[in-house]
Amino acid sequence: MIVHIGPLAAEYAGEALTVQRAAYVTEAQRYAAPDLPPLLESLDDLRADLASGRPAFGAWLGPRLVGSVRGRPDGDRMEISRLAVAPDLQRMGIGGRLLAAVEAAAPPRVRTMWLITGAESDGSLALYRRAGYTVVGQDTDAAGVTLAVLEKPVEGHRVVPRPG
Repeated sequence: MIVHIGPLAAEYAGEALTVQRAAYVTEAQRYAAPDLPPLLESLDDLRADLASGRPAFGAWLGPRLVGSVRGRPDGDRMEISRLAVAPDLQRMGIGGRLLAAVEAAAPPRVRTMWLITGAESDGSLALYRRAGYTVVGQDTDAAGVTLAVLEKPVEGHRVVPRPG
């Protein structure tokens, strides 16, 4: 299976939204929370985010978009957001590759990567811990889900992507 990771342009917003919703519906079921923010994001909002110039990457298996991730730089920090992989291809390394790609695209001023995930999302937490993230706190989202807040320091000027 050859998966290509590359920049995600606004023209792929519809496909990215489909993958995002498919990936996050499992989380919604886990938490009995159908109103998770990634499930409520509109196509127009996603399209605007992809057109913003902020880092965004997709994973393609042939012509099929099978994953996506976005970065939101803010000063010396960058939020990693909406990491999503099609359910039938999860746990195959695609999420880790997307994470490495968006980290590598951080502006040079970024010194800390951060993200949130469900506090009971063991698979996601394991992925982020393998990538060097540490839980630094908890929060609760609008749907009432307890979230883990994770951070990772950036060494030097760039995060070096992992091979693969």
